[in-house]
Amino acid sequence: MDIPRDADGLAHIVALSGGKDSTALALRLAEVEPRNYLFVCTPTGDELPEMIDHWLELGQRLGRRILPVTSGKTLDSLIDDFNALPNNRMRWCTRILKIEPYYRWLAQVAPAISYVGLRADEGDRAGMEFPASNSVSVRFPLREWGWGESDVWNYLDALGVTIPARTDCARCYHQTLGEWWRLWHDSPGIYDSAVAQESAVSESRGKPCTFRNKSRDTWPAALADLRREFESGRVPPNTVRTDDLFAGGRRGICRVCSL
Repeated sequence: MDIPRDADGLAHIVALSGGKDSTALALRLAEVEPRNYLFVCTPTGDELPEMIDHWLELGQRLGRRILPVTSGKTLDSLIDDFNALPNNRMRWCTRILKIEPYYRWLAQVAPAISYVGLRADEGDRAGMEFPASNSVSVRFPLREWGWGESDVWNYLDALGVTIPARTDCARCYHQTLGEWWRLWHDSPGIYDSAVAQESAVSESRGKPCTFRNKSRDTWPAALADLRREFESGRVPPNTVRTDDLFAGGRRGICRVCSL
């Protein structure tokens, strides 16, 4: 594709996951530093429909299509390839589906500046550490502006922009018990496919394999058993119902997927 560049030959790339921080970054950059940005996302193929709609709406607000950068794989195909489910010890989903494709693509379009949505109140986070290169530099405008989480939310509220409750994978091992309940309740087909994946991998490997860590809480780890609890009417404590999805921030999600 034709990569837009400035007078110095630099491509200006905004990494746009669709989370609150990258959304605020993209919209504010377009206001205060107008230039011919290229907005990119790294989909995993496991996004919920509202996340796809959010990317489309953002593209309309920004006046240009958001370019998907992929490895050619999806979460489902990786589970099949590895005959395994991602977990805290095997985070190949983030690495293969998001970080590595973006690195490779960025090297191809260099020289470039990559704009990343880390906030001023996240001083302990280094962000994406790109391979040594003289042709790619990184900027963190939210930090330059001194923006914290409340600034991001206030800005988005003023624009009337809402952020989907899930900007990471629909079946992310990071998600809370309440989020699994909401997936079962709101997207039963996706939940059922996750149950089938657990069953297939467990049978193939000859041992129980689950998205959820059994030591995380006292609820069943296997999604099939968890579904029976949900079907009995049991709702996890502090579960955020659909009508309250946009109240406040979220913790525990994959940071790369939610920037």
